[in-house]
Amino acid sequence: MATNTQFALGVHMLTLLAGSAPAILSSEEMAGSASSNPVHVRRVLGTLRTAGLVTSRSGARGGWSLNRDPADITLADVWRVVHGPDQEVLGLREVNPDCPVGRSVQGLLTDIDKRAQRAIAAELEATTIAELQGRAKAGADLRALA
Repeated sequence: MATNTQFALGVHMLTLLAGSAPAILSSEEMAGSASSNPVHVRRVLGTLRTAGLVTSRSGARGGWSLNRDPADITLADVWRVVHGPDQEVLGLREVNPDCPVGRSVQGLLTDIDKRAQRAIAAELEATTIAELQGRAKAGADLRALA
């Protein structure tokens, strides 16, 4: 199963926009930063726009910008936008209803999955885009001095 990269890309784009404000960035510029395809970047940004986290402007001087203060955007906000509020973490699947082991294990894994969802949300709530942008900038400054 392929890994969903939309969360990491969304966080990257939001952090990049936070560090570039008030400038407007094109999806091509942002794709270059993430070594990604501009179409994929636009899809992820479109999802973030629908959620009210970014805004876009079309035309020759168009591009993307943040729609909210980066200090008010948590990583959990991005997770919920990309994965939905009840996204399974463990990749549960349907089991044979006639198999007592499958039914039992599935029920147990469903409970564990719900706890894992809550743990992920709690961890991601603790970090904002502004914090990441500050750390990324500090890291870039340190690398430039080395």
